Amino acid sequence: MAEIGLICKQPGPHAYKQATVERPDIPNVLDRQFDVDQPNQVWCGDISYIWSGTHWSYLAVVLDLFARRVVGWSLSNSPDADLTIKALDNAYQQRGKPAGVLFHSDQGSQYGSLRFRQRLWRYQIKQSMSRRGNCWDNAPMERWFRSLKTEWVPAMGYRSTAEARKDIGLYLMNYYNWKRPHTANDGMAPAVAEEKLNLLSGIS
Repeated sequence: MAEIGLICKQPGPHAYKQATVERPDIPNVLDRQFDVDQPNQVWCGDISYIWSGTHWSYLAVVLDLFARRVVGWSLSNSPDADLTIKALDNAYQQRGKPAGVLFHSDQGSQYGSLRFRQRLWRYQIKQSMSRRGNCWDNAPMERWFRSLKTEWVPAMGYRSTAEARKDIGLYLMNYYNWKRPHTANDGMAPAVAEEKLNLLSGIS
């Protein structure tokens, strides 16, 4: 980048709060062990907001920690449990209904809701939650949303929810997964890194 005069668009580091309080019923099982050696071992989830003309739209994303690949997402005008459930459903179907996955998130009410926890139980997915107020416990998702907003989403947002859904879907499933280099994959895009693993291991 220095040789051709490129300047990084990423903002500086954020001063995250430190906290140690876990939910007694949903402990922090992941415990910042973000490096995993196979797909469908650990998924992370989070929600953020996007301006869509006259209102905020809410984006829920599910990230597979192996190659930091987006495996599920949902966009809605309501930040409710349905939003996170649809993103989880999308990931579960896209990944071939895997069992034994660990799902990690912050302590948002959507992820702690009875309906979302029932869906995890149905899919045989174990749940893990960050400590209250500790963004570092879900750092890959925090970092992912920062990349989306600084690299892709227009500075003034979108003109409508439909425009936001189309453009963000393009970023998630085309550019980010298949084209964007990722430092966690030695410069390979997430989906390309997964394909390389499949070739080396003989997985079809």
